[in-house]
Amino acid sequence: MANVFAGSVVRGINNGVVALMKSSALGGRMGGSFVEISYVGRRSGKTISTPVNYRRSGEDIVINVMMPDRKSWWRNFLGEGAPITLRLSGGDRTGHAVATRDERGRVTVKVRLDEAA
Repeated sequence: MANVFAGSVVRGINNGVVALMKSSALGGRMGGSFVEISYVGRRSGKTISTPVNYRRSGEDIVINVMMPDRKSWWRNFLGEGAPITLRLSGGDRTGHAVATRDERGRVTVKVRLDEAA
C-alpha cells in the first residue's frame, strides 16, 4: 500500500515539474537544468516520459541519478544503452543513452545526441 501511495506522490510531483517546464513564466528558467526524457520501457514496451535534472558536458547530456536504488528508469539504459528523446528548449532531440554505475553506487546516464536535422 505504501508503494502505491509513494508512486502516486512521485507521479504528481513529476507532472507538476513538467507543467512548470512548459509554462511561459518559469519554463525558460527551468529549461537550463531540467529536461523531459522519453523512452520505451524495457519490460512494458510502453513509451514513458519523466523530468530529470541534467547538465551538458561537451556534446553530451549528463544525467546524475539521485537515489538510484529508489528509481528504475535508468536501468533501461544499462549495457549497450537504448534510444532516448529529450525535450530541450530548442525542441525534441533524439539520442542514445548509456547508464553506468560506479564503485560507490552512483549512477550516471550519458546521452549522445543524434545530429540535428
